[in-house]
Amino acid sequence: MITYYDDRSVQVTSTTVRVDGRSYALSDITMIWHRRGTRSWRVLVGRGAIGAALAGPLVAAVLGIGVAVWLHRSPTVTIAIVGASVLVGLAVGPVADFLFEHLDRSYARGSRQLEIWARWRGQPVRLLRTGDALRFGQIYRAVQRAVEHGQPARPVTRR
Repeated sequence: MITYYDDRSVQVTSTTVRVDGRSYALSDITMIWHRRGTRSWRVLVGRGAIGAALAGPLVAAVLGIGVAVWLHRSPTVTIAIVGASVLVGLAVGPVADFLFEHLDRSYARGSRQLEIWARWRGQPVRLLRTGDALRFGQIYRAVQRAVEHGQPARPVTRR
């Protein structure tokens, strides 16, 4: 028996697909397909918030420099405002790595609900529903490989 994928709720082997305790024999599966749901606005708003958090200090720094030049104060006051604005702009540095990591994970997980369906014993059955795009891709490919591996070889006819 070959194991193509295995985690706490899904196991795909060369004989069966097990999802949340339910088993489906590969010999009874005739077709596999997937469906994508609508985009999750919560995920998209979260990505926008991360972008705003990254851009916020930089915008504040540029505005501070603009205000310093516009006020036409003494060189000491102008330098103090510009210096404070630059420090605010630099504040994004230590936080940027953390925010970019969250943004990257957000894209890896995806913004849609994804479903894997199979025709099992002649009936359509939803095998899996997840919002994690990376995990979905791994499981879907594992099921495809298992089904392909389990199909009998077709005889080649030569003329």
